[in-house]
Order: sequence, then structure tokens, then C-alpha cells
Amino acid sequence: MTDVNALAAALDAAERDARPIPRLTDAADLDVPTAYAVQHAVIERRRARGERLVGVKMGFTSRAKMVQMGVDDVIWGLLTDAMPAGPDVDVSRLIHPRIEPEIAFLIGREVRSPADADAAIDGVAVGFEILDSRYDGFSFTLADVIADNASAARFGVGPWRRPRDVSNVGLLMEIDGRPVQTGSSAAILGDPVRSLRAAARLAAAAGIALEPGWVVLAGAATAAVPLPKGAHVRVTGAGLGSVEVTAR
Repeated sequence: MTDVNALAAALDAAERDARPIPRLTDAADLDVPTAYAVQHAVIERRRARGERLVGVKMGFTSRAKMVQMGVDDVIWGLLTDAMPAGPDVDVSRLIHPRIEPEIAFLIGREVRSPADADAAIDGVAVGFEILDSRYDGFSFTLADVIADNASAARFGVGPWRRPRDVSNVGLLMEIDGRPVQTGSSAAILGDPVRSLRAAARLAAAAGIALEPGWVVLAGAATAAVPLPKGAHVRVTGAGLGSVEVTAR
């Protein structure tokens, strides 16, 4: 029988110590429901230390990534108030950070089902997510990455804008003034709102409501790139402004 608490403790320690561990599936029998149980146990450890939930992040929101991982649905993880990045982020506390551009939604009213999602959007913004798998070599199976809270580490959002169509927003990510990724929000399930609805569906299945004030990161519009110490990143979304962060 899989020891969910022991696996959660290993992942939690890896994150706190910034020291990678072998994939859980190298030694444990881990299916998707059990992987989500591990994720939940990791989050409960963080909440027991005083962290509070502030949102949801979505993963595998591109068709190419689904095919690569052999899945036909998105995955999700939870964001806590220890994850927002200010103008600076301390990458010495991360193992092998990577950054990607995002579309973010601000939740204005409680969401208990996908039918509630569209009307609950209180704002949209361009954002970024800093990923940091807790596994050796950034190598994992589907169950591993789910257990690892979908590689969530840090995130940031630009100025909130009034709700608008974000189905085809041009996105540019620059590092030290050089373009490193360009793309469209259409890469996120064809429309990031579909990712928001999926977040509502998965949260409801887990018995969790999306709360007012929460942020939903809809998923990556491009591939993630390594975030080295000293790098200055700027993500711009057409009509949404920009957000910046410097790795320290």
C-alpha cells in the first residue's frame, strides 16, 4: 500500500531544502488518484505552517504537451501565499527554475462548477509562472508531476484589466531585453477561458471552490525556459501590459 504521507513528506522536504529527489514512481506504485492525494497532503503540510491558498495553476494545457505525456486532460495544482514573486525572486531557494508566460484570471465570486466560471471573472492579466520540479533532472511521469503540485513554485501577474476576450493575445517573453519566447494565448486550449472552466471542474471534483480573490493561472502559452540567477524577465501581452521579475 502506498504511504501517501511519506511521499508527501519527501516532496515537502525537497522543496524546503531545495534538494532534488528521485522520482516517486521509481519506487512507489502511484496512480493518478493517489498522486492527487499526495499533492493534497503536501499542501496540507504547507497550510499547517501558516500558508493559505490563493489560487490554482493549470498544466498540460497545450495539445502538444498532452500528446507528449500521453494524457487527454489537463492537470492542476494549488497556489499559496508563499508563491507570489515580487520584482525580485530568490532562485537560490529553487532547484532548477524555469519560467513561462501565462494568462491569469482574477476570481470575483465563488465558483463551484464550470457553469459559474465565466461570470466569476473579475479581471485578466498577463503573468508568468516559475516552475521548479522537485525531481532529479526535471524528469517525471504524469503521476510524479501531479504529486509535485504540478511543479508550482512562484508566479507573478501584471496589472489587472477589465474582463475581455483573451482567446488570441500575443505574448512576448524577454530575458535581459532579448526575446526568448513568443506565442499566442490561443495555445492554451484554444482559449484560456476553457482552462478556467477546467480548473472549476477539477476543483469541484476535489470538493474545493474557487474563492473570491483567487488567481487562476490558465497555463503556458509557450515552452518554459531556464531562469538563471541575475536574469531580468519581462512578459508582455498585447492589450494587457507587462510584468517583470529579476532572478537574484
